Amino acid sequence: VQLQASGGGLVQAGGSLRLSCAASGGIFSINMMGWYRQAPGKQRELVATITRGGSTNYADSVKGRFTISRDNAKNTAILQTNSLKPEDTAIYYCNADVWAGGSRYLRWGQGTQVTVSS
Repeated sequence: VQLQASGGGLVQAGGSLRLSCAASGGIFSINMMGWYRQAPGKQRELVATITRGGSTNYADSVKGRFTISRDNAKNTAILQTNSLKPEDTAIYYCNADVWAGGSRYLRWGQGTQVTVSS
């Protein structure tokens, strides 16, 4: 089971980026999917999560600016980031709770860099 994250980049404050996370590898089903981020010198923190049924949870710092969604048929999760701020600069990691081959896996993607300039 692998997760592939993409969509990061350099953007000016106020801009937007669309981050994508695709899971692959004999997947039966995916429970929770989420996005986390880690800024230099800081611990990894939760950004947003979404259940298979579509219930979402957001960090207070991104509420109203970021939106998480998923496509269960494609095993993908999208993080739409709007009104970006310099403090959103971090490596963004996707995460998924996956059932595959009769086993349960917690997988992380490789991370995608988001840099917001002021």
